[in-house]
Amino acid sequence: MTDNMLKPWFAAKRYGYGAGWPVAWQGWVLLLVFVCALVEIIALVSGWRQSLAIFGTTVVFGGIASRKTVGGWRWRWGR
Repeated sequence: MTDNMLKPWFAAKRYGYGAGWPVAWQGWVLLLVFVCALVEIIALVSGWRQSLAIFGTTVVFGGIASRKTVGGWRWRWGR
């Protein structure tokens, strides 16, 4: 495994659960693709399919972000 594959894409949040802002270009690209996908879904899909597509896109984004966050996703109380 290369060193680049181990480098985190997102910083850990100081408080709460989940990922913070991107810390690598790959994280910024992933965030941009996610936002563009949401805009396209909202513009092109309607009804219950829109909700399903937004949910699926969010799950995929969250899954990738959780694996690429420093320390993973867990509850944090700050320092």
